[in-house]
Amino acid sequence: MSGESTIPGSERVAPPKNKDNLWSRRSFLGFAAWAAFGAFMTALLLSFLRYLYPRVLFEPSPVVKVGRPEEYIVGEVSEKYKESNRLWLVRTNDGIYALLAICTHLGCTPRWLATEEKFKCPCHGSGFKKSGVNFEGPAPRPLERIKIALDPDGIIVVDKSKTFRYEKGQWDRAPADVVQEAFLKLA
Repeated sequence: MSGESTIPGSERVAPPKNKDNLWSRRSFLGFAAWAAFGAFMTALLLSFLRYLYPRVLFEPSPVVKVGRPEEYIVGEVSEKYKESNRLWLVRTNDGIYALLAICTHLGCTPRWLATEEKFKCPCHGSGFKKSGVNFEGPAPRPLERIKIALDPDGIIVVDKSKTFRYEKGQWDRAPADVVQEAFLKLA
C-alpha cells in the first residue's frame, strides 16, 4: 500500500496530507504558547531586576555659592540667581539676606519691579515688599528667607534646604542662632 486511503469517498472527508507546510497547526500553537510564556517570564525577570535598583531623583545641590559681599550693591536686589536657583539676594546697610523666589500663593516665580520697590507675582497679582512681606493679592504669607552664611574664604553660601518664615518669628524674634542664619550681618 502506498499510504493512500482505500475507502471510497474518504478524500471528501479528510483531504490528503500536504507535505508542503513547514509546521502543523498543533506545533505552531505549541510554539506560540511557549513564546508567550517566555516573553512573560522575561518581563517578570526584568521587572524584578529593576526592583533591585532604587528610584532616586538626582537634583542639584541646594547649597549655592553666590560670590563675595562686596559684589552686591547696598539697597539693591540681585536677580543674578533668580533663573538658575530661584533666589534673590537683598543687600541692606546692615547685611544681606536671601529670599526664595517662589510665591507663597501657588508657587509661581514673582518679578522684582525696581521702580516700585516690590516683588510682583505675574499669575495672580500678589505683591511683596523688598523685605519679602506680602501686602497685596492672594498670597497667604510672606516670601521665605533662606539660610545664608559666609564660608572661611569670605564667599556667601546660601542653603535653600533651610527656610525661615516671617509669621513664625524666624526672621527677627527667634533665638539668636536662627536669626543669624536668616540674615548675614556685615561689619
